[in-house]
Amino acid sequence: MKDVLIMGIESSCDETSVAIVKNGREVLSNCINSQIKIHEEYGGVVPEIASRCHTEVINSIMKRALKEANITMEEIDAISVTQGPGLVGALLVGVSYAKGLSYVTKKPLIAVNHIEGHIAGNYLTYKELEPPFICLIISGGHTHLIRVKSYNDFQVLGKTKDDAIGEAFDKVARVIGLGYPGGPKVDELAKKGNPSIKLPVTHLENLDFSFSGIKTAVINLNHKSSDINKADLCCSFQVAVTNMLLTNVRKAIDMFNADKIVIAGGVSRNSFIRDSFNNLEKEKNVKVYYPEPVLCTDNAAMIASAGYYNYIIGERADLKLNAIPNLKIGE
Repeated sequence: MKDVLIMGIESSCDETSVAIVKNGREVLSNCINSQIKIHEEYGGVVPEIASRCHTEVINSIMKRALKEANITMEEIDAISVTQGPGLVGALLVGVSYAKGLSYVTKKPLIAVNHIEGHIAGNYLTYKELEPPFICLIISGGHTHLIRVKSYNDFQVLGKTKDDAIGEAFDKVARVIGLGYPGGPKVDELAKKGNPSIKLPVTHLENLDFSFSGIKTAVINLNHKSSDINKADLCCSFQVAVTNMLLTNVRKAIDMFNADKIVIAGGVSRNSFIRDSFNNLEKEKNVKVYYPEPVLCTDNAAMIASAGYYNYIIGERADLKLNAIPNLKIGE
């Protein structure tokens, strides 16, 4: 059978990325231009700046991806691009570029849901991984618990009702003076603290999540107590939100008799969350999967992998494709 080479294009937030993936599983190149240094001084991503930066570098990143993969554009079978969710201006840069490239090269165009891309990141790390499984997506913009029935069939079991978990990490980091991006900095400081501070934990009756209450509690404690131990505060916050994740994942395992749990998204790099889910592996007799670090955060290899599974079932987009900033999964 002929190998299928998919070019992935990702520009949903502040990473401009182009990748080449073979047969949905083998990364030939995965070039990423991060804007973290640019946005650090603002304490978060500035959408207008992000869009401009994508425009400035996307063509050179595409050329680099082809060069690193040691292939030509003629060898590409299809172009996949993140349609949403994400920042509308940032998404439009990638979608417009992909449409132009598709038109000029006469290569099929594949639209990809960014959340489905995060799930597919694990296929690149674990060649043996196949659906069905339960996937927990935890990132700066998303917190979803999804039943992955097949490569193209997704059932949303629960999602955040307010803040995404990564957003809560970033806000906690900002208010206690750690800066941006906050997740890794909270994780590091938490290692020096103890979970000694009681924080309100929201457990909803269904499998949804809510992080706004605990985030607000941390902010209020920091404002009211100038001498509070910030390491203890970070540790207590991290333990509490991890327990919220574990509670819902345990419920999903029991509901569907699941034996595979897949974790995806930028927050899946958190060391305490990983350790906690490693313990769950023993507790519930399940296998837990995490993508390698470079595939946790936004990247085009995961978009190319998800695009491959859309491509082989015949899904195609046309040149009317538009960015959808609030694109849903499983609907």
